[in-house]
Amino acid sequence: MREGDLREHLVVIGNGMAGCRAVEELLARDPERYRVTIFGAEPRVNYNRIMLSPVLAGEKSFDEIVINGQEWYDEHGIALIAGDPVAAIDRAARTVTTRSGLTTGYDRLLIATGSDPFIIPVPGKDLPGVIGFRDMNDVETMLGAAERGGAAVVIGGGLLGLEAAHGLSLRGMKVTVVHLMPTLMERQLDEAAGWLLKEALEARGQTILTGADTAEIVGAGHLEGVRLKDGLVIPADLVVMAAGIRSSVALARDAGLAVGRGIHVDDHMVTSDPAILAVGECVEHDGQVYGLVAPLWEMCRALADGLVGQPSGYRGSVTSTKLKVSGIDVFSAGDFSAVEGSEDIVLRDAGRGVYKRVVVKASRNSATC
Repeated sequence: MREGDLREHLVVIGNGMAGCRAVEELLARDPERYRVTIFGAEPRVNYNRIMLSPVLAGEKSFDEIVINGQEWYDEHGIALIAGDPVAAIDRAARTVTTRSGLTTGYDRLLIATGSDPFIIPVPGKDLPGVIGFRDMNDVETMLGAAERGGAAVVIGGGLLGLEAAHGLSLRGMKVTVVHLMPTLMERQLDEAAGWLLKEALEARGQTILTGADTAEIVGAGHLEGVRLKDGLVIPADLVVMAAGIRSSVALARDAGLAVGRGIHVDDHMVTSDPAILAVGECVEHDGQVYGLVAPLWEMCRALADGLVGQPSGYRGSVTSTKLKVSGIDVFSAGDFSAVEGSEDIVLRDAGRGVYKRVVVKASRNSATC
């Protein structure tokens, strides 16, 4: 902070991809407009969470996925307070207070708290060795488990679960994926595509159990396995919960902001308090909550425009998904469900493991998988 700096103070809660990208967009528009302080829960600089899977798989190092090193904060005069998460917001006083008791005032506040892994509420969920897959701490735990060898159970056959399973398998663990629904990645793939993906993963040595409902995590003081509701017990030295995410809204809710599935925001990411903005996986815009990176970038541009008085705003996003498992190409975008008046164009070659489907309605391509 410059001595005698009278600029408005922008405080950012969240040192992740959305919070820092919003600051980057703001600096690109008006680098002198705000004095910036960023609070991060992790004791690290900003890194690319999308690349956690390649780090787990041994394809990248942590240094290779860093987006903004300490020099970026220093160059732009940004105060980074890492490893001391904000615990409370006082809207009347316009202050935030961290877990350690540090209190900082703000003129504008940006909440970019992201999302939390959904830990299914079964007995044993709090046993040591049961983790989510959301940050570098989780990756380090998985790497430590892989060094000791043994078996891993991944609960959830969505994007993150399959990437975690792939990385652990490459690290030498015996991996079983337990998925509640009958089709892998059912939000992005239809039944035929999901079946081909299951075959490809099983050919790589993973065990894939679909239509499998977890009853409990088994262990007397230490992790022993996962019991399904049909009675099957799968031995496990590590359990990765990848059954979905939930917007991290507790801080905003405690502060009295309007919250639904996420923090309610307008087209410029302004919350129910005009002095507070929110961006990323923690927000709900026009009834939608997004968990992919492309919408986050669009939100950050709209937020920065609003902070410097430019008129453009966020209007929602069409999302796409790509699975980061080397040798298996999976891409899905749009709504793949067939509706009245739509037409399917399908190319399938089971021998080559190729499946392409385009859903067309009113001469427009609405989905690809």
